[in-house]
Formats: sequence, C-alpha cells, structure tokens
Amino acid sequence: MTSPLVKIPLARIAHARSGDKADWVDFGLFAWNEAGYRLLEREVTAAKVQAHFAPWLPGQVDAWPLPNILAMKFVLHGALQGGGARNLRLDNLGKAMGAALLRLEIEVSAEELEQAEKSPRRGWWQNGNPSTSTM
Repeated sequence: MTSPLVKIPLARIAHARSGDKADWVDFGLFAWNEAGYRLLEREVTAAKVQAHFAPWLPGQVDAWPLPNILAMKFVLHGALQGGGARNLRLDNLGKAMGAALLRLEIEVSAEELEQAEKSPRRGWWQNGNPSTSTM
C-alpha cells in the first residue's frame, strides 16, 4: 500500500545551475542522489516547466534527461524578452530564474520522498556530505 501523494518544492531533492545567453535561459537541474533523479525524470517535464514560467515565457521549453550525472537540462526560449540587457524585469537573469525553478512543486509519495532525502548524496565531497568536507 502506498501513502498519499505530497507536494514538495524541487529544492527538497535537487539543486540548480542556470545562466542566460541572448534570449534563452539554460538550466541544469541536479538531483542529490539516484532516488531524487528518478523523481525528477518522472515529474519535471518540459510542459511543467513551461507552465511554471508561463507569465514570463512566450517561447518553447526543450528538455533532455542526463542520467549519467543525475540531471535534467532545460532551455527556455524567449525567456528574457529580447535579452537580459533589453528587458525591464528586475529579475531578468537566468540565475534568478534558476532559483524560481526550485520552487516548482511536484507530487511524490511519502516513501519516495523519504528515500530521496535519506539516500546518501552524490558529489565531489568526502563522506557524501558537503558540510563535513575538508578541502
């Protein structure tokens, strides 16, 4: 028996890197571990990202799964109203939109969330935890 679905922001299971070039915003959405990646791959689609940014985004969204690095790549076309230097929005850069992407909510079961949050994180740091890493 599975538990009811809960809504969570992507920030609970992933982090993002983003940037802009001309009128495009480019996102890398990275899961902390394989359990989180399975949720991203299933729940975060180009259509959901486009709907999340609908007030700002007249163009299309392209998406690519990158399972070898537990990531999803998204390109938002027409996201900057002609380019970062041309539009009048205060939060016009891709970096601000990367933070906004992490507020996108997805639905997962309690078991899936527990597995994604309790599984060891993958990364360059020692012991699987960035806060205990020494460089």
